[in-house]
Amino acid sequence: MSDIVNKLWGFCHTLRHDGIDYGDYIEQLTYLLFLKMADEREVVIPKGFDWNSLKTRSGTDLTDHYAEILRKLREEKGLLGDIFAQSMPRFNNPVNLKRLVTMIDEEHWSAMDVDVKGACFEGLLEKAASEGKKGAGQYFTPRVLIQSVVRVMKPDPRARTDFTLCDPACGSGGFLMSAYEWLMGVTKGALERGEIKRIKTKTYFGQDLVPRPRRLALMNLYLHGIVPKIYLGDAIYEPDRGELYDCVLTNPPFGTKGANQAPDREDFTIETSNKQLNFVQHVVNILKDGGRAAMVLPDNCLFEGKAGEVFKILMQDCNLHTVLRLPRGTFTPYSQGVKANVVFFQKGVKTEHVWIFDARSNVPGITKKDRPLARAHFEEFEKCYGKDPNGQSKREDTGESGRFRKFHISDIENRDYKLDITWLKDDSLEDADDLPAPEELAAEAITELEAAVDELKAIVALVENNEGVEK
Repeated sequence: MSDIVNKLWGFCHTLRHDGIDYGDYIEQLTYLLFLKMADEREVVIPKGFDWNSLKTRSGTDLTDHYAEILRKLREEKGLLGDIFAQSMPRFNNPVNLKRLVTMIDEEHWSAMDVDVKGACFEGLLEKAASEGKKGAGQYFTPRVLIQSVVRVMKPDPRARTDFTLCDPACGSGGFLMSAYEWLMGVTKGALERGEIKRIKTKTYFGQDLVPRPRRLALMNLYLHGIVPKIYLGDAIYEPDRGELYDCVLTNPPFGTKGANQAPDREDFTIETSNKQLNFVQHVVNILKDGGRAAMVLPDNCLFEGKAGEVFKILMQDCNLHTVLRLPRGTFTPYSQGVKANVVFFQKGVKTEHVWIFDARSNVPGITKKDRPLARAHFEEFEKCYGKDPNGQSKREDTGESGRFRKFHISDIENRDYKLDITWLKDDSLEDADDLPAPEELAAEAITELEAAVDELKAIVALVENNEGVEK
């Protein structure tokens, strides 16, 4: 896959001379990959507007027909029209389009044991990130982490006929796609005809603020015969739609950019401008009673500002049974320096104990090449978590020298409901040879400073509001 990404990225440089920036290129590439993979999987595309109708053409006939394909598909009703909504051709030079079509046609994409468009998109964004392009990391959660979360959460639509799964910050659909692949794995694809129709058309839901990753999510699921409902919009600043779900798996966007005011949501108990804490409130609200959730959250969401207030409410309404501290560098190279966790909870049961698994202390930091994130990083956690997706399996506290500890709600209350609890001495932080790279340390410092600025803005806003009341 890396060889293909390098080839496609190299071609991106060529296209820049044709006035196509990397974002437009990636978008056009997803259209073409979709057409090629639809042909390989025998997914129905309107006759005369499919891959075979495109690959045999050249010159202006090629560019004209490509534009006609996009026009035809964006006018289609249903999911296909949704996928190609507002699609426009960006190729001015037919030679460049022909070269890209030939390059794509040389590969048999469906035979690759990866989420092809996701992997290509991720690889190209990584290239863009390494060249200083901003925003490249906002769409992705590492597949290894997603798959581990899915394995312990077991989002099984066979459990009930109205089972629904949602990712309110779905990006390119990694959690949704992995949840479906997990189901196909445990059932070996052996589902009743009526059951598979329901699962493919009424189970998978999502939302994203950005059109491009949403389009990718729709494409990925469509190519697997799934008809998802993925909304375009801001999950925390829009009014609640009233839809409830049995399972929520999500990684809300990190950072404080754009979060300078609290959402005007009557269903949010705690008013805060922190995006991630608002996502926590949103997820609690969209869960059915008895529903379960897994959320990726940066460290600062467990202790800063109004975190304690948000988690106090959460623990009254839900059983926040497990916290997983992720290894340093989990999100390298997209969000270098960000330290993060996954919190697991079930709605409708008060929290009595919180189990914390430390997968970070004395674990070498993740790097893209030398120490990539692997399934082995989460094997012990999955074993400790147990087979019950609601976190109710019999568990063993491994003590102060172990990675898995149990904390009573009274301990959490004494900490004002803040969950930044550590007990292992991290020797790696004192090892000069194992310190994070300078750019990671800088990124971590920036993250902390952004959080501090966000806090100061909240204080200033509070002071100004109080002055206004006095006047």
